[in-house]
Amino acid sequence: MWGEHRYSVRTTWTGDRGTGTSGYRDYDRATTIEIDGKPALDASSDKPFRGDPSRWNPEDMLLAALSQCHLLSYLHACVQAGVVVVGYEDEASGLMVEDGRGGGAFREVVLRPRVTIADASMTDAATAAHAQANEWCFIANSVNFPVHHEPTILVSGARGAGPA
Repeated sequence: MWGEHRYSVRTTWTGDRGTGTSGYRDYDRATTIEIDGKPALDASSDKPFRGDPSRWNPEDMLLAALSQCHLLSYLHACVQAGVVVVGYEDEASGLMVEDGRGGGAFREVVLRPRVTIADASMTDAATAAHAQANEWCFIANSVNFPVHHEPTILVSGARGAGPA
């Protein structure tokens, strides 16, 4: 299905401590992110930026979006390649660098998917499916920094299975 898809989100600042933004240290960075029909997400800025480390921050959400998008694109690529995936976990990480002028940018993200497949004969196709997934991932195609992949392919029930 080709076409345009629009998404909506409502972000509400909930961090007014009674004096608004009267000073940099006078307000909380707490927000609530809502999409109709979905649970609300409590968010904030990251701890170095005076945020609440127990809440999701924009950097967390960007990394999570890249990880989940790759996972979903990868599962689709595996179906098309005849690879049966029975488990998938990712330990993703990202590097953001401040620019010294109050801004900054992500320099890279590394996804480390640990994929378990049903049969050893599927290993090559399971490894190749990561490249296809990267081409299909809407989020990876929308960012201006590299998204690297360091996959590990395991075979279900195999002892000593390791990186592909």
